[in-house]
Amino acid sequence: MKKRTATAVWNGNLKDGTGSLSTEGGVLAKTPYSYCTRFEEGEGTNPEELIAAAHAGCFTMQLSALLAEAGFTADELTTEATVSFEQVDGTWTITTVALDLKGKVPNIDASKFQEIASSAKEKCPVSRLLNAKIELSAKLS
Repeated sequence: MKKRTATAVWNGNLKDGTGSLSTEGGVLAKTPYSYCTRFEEGEGTNPEELIAAAHAGCFTMQLSALLAEAGFTADELTTEATVSFEQVDGTWTITTVALDLKGKVPNIDASKFQEIASSAKEKCPVSRLLNAKIELSAKLS
């Protein structure tokens, strides 16, 4: 079993407070986040942006593995994950994650690429974790 750790520290109330996020690997080290970075356009990060990054990274790695199993090696896979964060019955909710995939994969047709990408969406551990609708747009370029 693998375990990964991240730490959040928050000081103050929601509107005026500030926080920081750190990961055990050190990529995030007291990275700031706040009400402004989450609900407005401040400097720093926010949980939804980090979920988008995690999902994009996980999905793209899963796709790479499934392509290899099928005998294909991508020249490049680029996934943009967009997390929709909105009010549902008065509660902030992540309602959708849209995965926009662009791939350069020699010797694969669009149908096979779509099939493998759809399988990667279902098998990706972050996809399986999230209790949200997950959309996928996959295109060869």
